[in-house]
Amino acid sequence: MPEIPEKIEWTTRIPVFRNPIILKQLGIAIGIPFGVLTLVLTLVKAFYALGLIAVLFLLTYLFIRLVWGGKYDVGFELDRKGIRNYTLKKQSNRNRIINTLTVLSGLLSGKPAVAGAGILAQSRQDVLIRWGNIRKVRFYPKSQTIMIKGGFAENIAVFCTNENYTEVEAFIQLKLQK
Repeated sequence: MPEIPEKIEWTTRIPVFRNPIILKQLGIAIGIPFGVLTLVLTLVKAFYALGLIAVLFLLTYLFIRLVWGGKYDVGFELDRKGIRNYTLKKQSNRNRIINTLTVLSGLLSGKPAVAGAGILAQSRQDVLIRWGNIRKVRFYPKSQTIMIKGGFAENIAVFCTNENYTEVEAFIQLKLQK
């Protein structure tokens, strides 16, 4: 068996609209509520509202393509403490600006939920899940992804490369056995 290093680090660019794990998460987070809304709007024949939702989805898609190039730039560190997932600096700076604007617009418009969404988004730019907090791990070798579920709101997707997936999987399994 190959020797397991003390620390593994890497960065990667993930295509947002072509990664099956991200698409599944988007489908759950956006598809279910908007699917129900679309069904209700269809039943009450509110086609104008359906058109607005379609335009909103198109504008969101274009915004993501324009601001982030349709990619998620992310880094990972696995060490004795746990698994760290962080947004790379250039994208993190863009995120900080957008999240700050979201918080300010929420505060100025009197919508605390919008401000809270901006704060929550900013807080997820650098996440560490300690080994002892990990409750569930799912390995997806075909997409070189490992889903980590910890305590409440401690969930991350570890996006590996073709070259390091096997090493990262072995590292995680070894740490979880201890």
